[in-house]
Amino acid sequence: MRGPRDILAWKLGRRREPRPDDFAALDAIRPGVRDGAAEAMTGLAARACWVGHASWLWRLGGQLIAIDPIFATAISGVVKRLTPPGALPEALPPVDLVLVTHDHRDHMDLPSLKRLGNGPTYIVPLGNGPRLTALGFDKVIELDWWQRHTIGSLEIELVPARHWSMRAPWNRNDTLWGGYVIRSPEGVAYHSGDTAWGDHFAEIGQRSGPIDWAMLPIGGYAPRWFMEPQHIDPIEAGRAFLDLGARHMLAMHWGTFRLTDEAVGEPPARLRAWWQDQAIEPERLWILDAGETRAV
Repeated sequence: MRGPRDILAWKLGRRREPRPDDFAALDAIRPGVRDGAAEAMTGLAARACWVGHASWLWRLGGQLIAIDPIFATAISGVVKRLTPPGALPEALPPVDLVLVTHDHRDHMDLPSLKRLGNGPTYIVPLGNGPRLTALGFDKVIELDWWQRHTIGSLEIELVPARHWSMRAPWNRNDTLWGGYVIRSPEGVAYHSGDTAWGDHFAEIGQRSGPIDWAMLPIGGYAPRWFMEPQHIDPIEAGRAFLDLGARHMLAMHWGTFRLTDEAVGEPPARLRAWWQDQAIEPERLWILDAGETRAV
């Protein structure tokens, strides 16, 4: 984890002007793909929908799950969204379960959680519960790493990630962070949360697998001297997929907010090139548009 001096060095030395290829991949997002997202998630059939960034909607075991939901047009009113959210809560059927991986504002967006209301059950890592009960939510469950909770036909397990937490300068690492393994009648999904590279991917695959769908971050990695201890890059995401032994990889954490120095369109291009070099079946890689849904 980097400290205040590292952050200052990065901010003072970072490239501020966008490169011509910054938004190339975003231009290819199909217009109107979001229009059918809410309708697609209404039925009971198992489906996944990328909302953008690390936000997903899943329909598993008949329940609608939201993971790290952020519907805001900007993070804390400062970092503007590059593409609209793939779905809005007001258009969705009732959400049954909300999973939050850690307390960073691009993952735990309190205004977005307020929009989902008190109906869902909220699952968070240790120490994060009071923030949600302060919103008036009365179904909040905290988990430690490797701890599981069953709700209906779903089993939710919090698993390790190599990251950190901080909501304000005075509460660094006061709360836990992690990823989630979701076991359902249709299969097993894994959401890594934010994470750097580590042997925890292999351990999760061994202890919590077999994993059918692995949601892994591919953006937010440059400059490497600063980001390496906290965020994987596209190639490390591919290696994580292999270590997990997953059937499919679902790319996330790119193309939504410009938080780091790589070109916005660079992560999927690098991942696709690596995927081809590894001769992995192309249908096992899912790089969805914001709002795109896929049957699972």
